[in-house]
Amino acid sequence: MTEPIAFAPPPAAPGLTQWQRVSNTFTAPSATFNDIARGNKSWWLPFVLMVACAYLLFAVITVHVGWNQVAENTMHMNAKAEAKLAQAPPEQRDKIVTMTQYSMEGSFAATPVLVLLIGVIVSAVLWGTINFAFGGKASFPAVFSVWMFASLPGVIKSILGSLVSWFTVPDSFNLANFAPTNLGAFLSPTETNAAIYKLATALDFTTIWSMALLSIGLATVAGLKRNSGYITVFGWWVLITLIGVGWAAVAG
Repeated sequence: MTEPIAFAPPPAAPGLTQWQRVSNTFTAPSATFNDIARGNKSWWLPFVLMVACAYLLFAVITVHVGWNQVAENTMHMNAKAEAKLAQAPPEQRDKIVTMTQYSMEGSFAATPVLVLLIGVIVSAVLWGTINFAFGGKASFPAVFSVWMFASLPGVIKSILGSLVSWFTVPDSFNLANFAPTNLGAFLSPTETNAAIYKLATALDFTTIWSMALLSIGLATVAGLKRNSGYITVFGWWVLITLIGVGWAAVAG
């Protein structure tokens, strides 16, 4: 009898490089997320790019606008904060502006920590939702990696914001809308209803782009149809946006 011929399985396709996954996130996102689903979960490059671009914006604001000016602008653009500032004694007024300045400046300086912290929290929520609500099989590291790559459109916002901030008159700079990527950037924060302004700011094309990428990637690593990813991601976004708009309406 002739012995059966054993055929070796074809070798697995090599994983994409970090640069390939970054570029594919913008041009062919399925390739990036399929690569993550195959087990290639490294996320250091998008993290480095996001932090580097955030620090570029930080440097432009520091050099051209100044953080004391940013703090004053922010308070003047909030009716309640401006009224509180106007009623405070001169010494107290300086302390309020200084504390506001340090909190904003410190938040930007802590970008690496905040990116990781927010990534962990968001990934944990999405991981739990896609697995327990939709029966997915995603691992937390895979979801975290997807979140990192899906956040890359934020790099475009940081670069655009750096360019716009450099040519903006310092006393009109608005940190809440440093780049014209949402409807709120074209509205006056002092003359527009607070709830409407909050909603307009939430309608940011880089945010929506990131959520679309996140939906695709989440469904891919969970082994589900894309509808499950879209429902999970945009469902949470709608809920959080409505809470923010409601709070703005109450706080006025």
